[in-house]
Amino acid sequence: MPPSSIEKQDAVRALVRSSVESYALGFKARHEAERDDPEGTINMKIHNVFIAVLGPEIQYYTALVRSLDSSLGNMLEGLAMNIARLSFEVHKSVEGSLGMAQTAGIAALLERYKRHEKAPEVADYQFLRERPATGMVTKRHDSDYYLVDRDHGHHHLIELKIGGDLDNKKARSEKEAILEQYAILCNGLGEHDTVRVYFATAYNRFGEGRPWRQERVRQFFADEEFLIGRDFWDFVCQDPQGYEVVIEAYKHNAHLIRRCLEEIRGVYLGESVYRSE
Repeated sequence: MPPSSIEKQDAVRALVRSSVESYALGFKARHEAERDDPEGTINMKIHNVFIAVLGPEIQYYTALVRSLDSSLGNMLEGLAMNIARLSFEVHKSVEGSLGMAQTAGIAALLERYKRHEKAPEVADYQFLRERPATGMVTKRHDSDYYLVDRDHGHHHLIELKIGGDLDNKKARSEKEAILEQYAILCNGLGEHDTVRVYFATAYNRFGEGRPWRQERVRQFFADEEFLIGRDFWDFVCQDPQGYEVVIEAYKHNAHLIRRCLEEIRGVYLGESVYRSE
């Protein structure tokens, strides 16, 4: 019997707390252990003389923020994966047969996008649903998220970029990779099986509720393929309140990260200003 909406939301809250707590402890342990290591994450980033003259406090925080930004993104990716497991079968790769004609068709389609000859539409790549009779090769792709809906059996391929900052050249290669995965799945599934592709971000870099204007990505992805910020968390939670549940749980537990940051500060600068809330 599938869990109720309330049970699932409680499970999401527990996963957020566990992820934040594990992240905070791991981040703190790693940076404290590197305190006297000249090649440690922070120590390797504090040699910018133009920042150094502004003082040790600024020097420390500019180095720490770079480390925090990348590692926090990794934590959010893992959290989303664990939340998705509540509703989906989760896979990290796609492997199977891919037609040479399909590969050529994908390349031709992306070239049209590159030249601005047409705007992307989901209908553009439906030709990939027809398995070629000849010219098949076996190919494997690592996937950010390949999810199979347990309730309906639908297949979802998601390319996740935490903030959605992707240059034009990478946008093309990402769409090429996900369309090849799409073709591989279609070649191995039934003709009536549903397969969808998405480009997702964990937050809207332009502000939640505002239009997402990453035009370099929109050049290669259709509007129906975007899961930006709120839409992404609602989707992986399979809950129209998913985003609110995740954000509120994160806010409730964010003091664990703030405390670890101040304790790291104490190790590097000689004092901690953390006060428990």
